[in-house]
Amino acid sequence: MNPRDKPKSKISASRKLSLKMLLLQRACDDLEKERQEREEEKVRYLGDKMPPLQLSGLSLEELQNMCKKLHSQIDVVDEERYDCEYKVSKHNKDIHELKLKIQDLGGKFKKPALRKVRVSADEMMRALLGSKHKGSMDLRANLKSVKKEDVKQDKVLTSEVGDWRKNVEAMSGMEGRKKMFDTGGGAQ
Repeated sequence: MNPRDKPKSKISASRKLSLKMLLLQRACDDLEKERQEREEEKVRYLGDKMPPLQLSGLSLEELQNMCKKLHSQIDVVDEERYDCEYKVSKHNKDIHELKLKIQDLGGKFKKPALRKVRVSADEMMRALLGSKHKGSMDLRANLKSVKKEDVKQDKVLTSEVGDWRKNVEAMSGMEGRKKMFDTGGGAQ
């Protein structure tokens, strides 16, 4: 038998549909019964824990005592509720940690997307050094400042010295040799 060749069903399509409808109807009835049972359980529980109040014919002092008693019961119930919420949150954290361990063991951990964060030099030094970092680190203040006068003087010096290539070109021709000869001959 080939796995693609499924044996044909002996039940007709209309029969399948009617069975599905019956199953869905049965499931709806069961859900309705469960809901009614929960409501009845809730009413019974509240009836046990909180009997109906008889306020008629009570004096002011008796009403005050009843209020104090109800407040003490509320405090007890509040403490129980807080304890239950704490237990639930603790169990949820444990479940989350176990899920992370399972993911780590499975090796199918998704890396979160990283965001770009702009950090100044001061913030970076504080993060790296902690409380040891003192003062601000303004990198632009530490740069050497150049005055315009210094630049002008540098230009004058370079123009006086001149480019060596120009001197070589001037000396290479006949004029340069003649100058050398004139200067050399005049000195003798």
